[in-house]
Amino acid sequence: MPMHALHDEHLDHDLATIRIKNLRLRTYIGINDDEIQNRQDVVINVVIRYRAARAVQFNHISEALNYRTITKQLIAHVEDGRFALLERMTREVLDIVMQHEQVLTAQVEIDKPHALRFSDSVSITLSDSREDHIQTESVGR
Repeated sequence: MPMHALHDEHLDHDLATIRIKNLRLRTYIGINDDEIQNRQDVVINVVIRYRAARAVQFNHISEALNYRTITKQLIAHVEDGRFALLERMTREVLDIVMQHEQVLTAQVEIDKPHALRFSDSVSITLSDSREDHIQTESVGR
């Protein structure tokens, strides 16, 4: 399931883009009795941007954003969780990604296959960035 690409004006030589594609998990998602009682499939796609100059220069995992660590956190949270709304699950997944200080921007799309009759899936996409947090904190003061 394609995710929207960032436009050229966002390109920067130090920025790396990590894509976690089609992470297939099972969780409790929905509001109907059948959905509350039975796990369902969800498909998660994540796009993460971070400054990778040090990772490129030193070629060592300690300088890189460890996508394996992030993925393990996502798997544990989603598979152990219960969610009424796809919007809530998407926000929580995005929050886990944004907890990593190196992440500058992130976009999460979660698909719920077969949620609607005659449809492959329904998805929700949310995004966040460090700039949004800085602007929100400045406005609130």
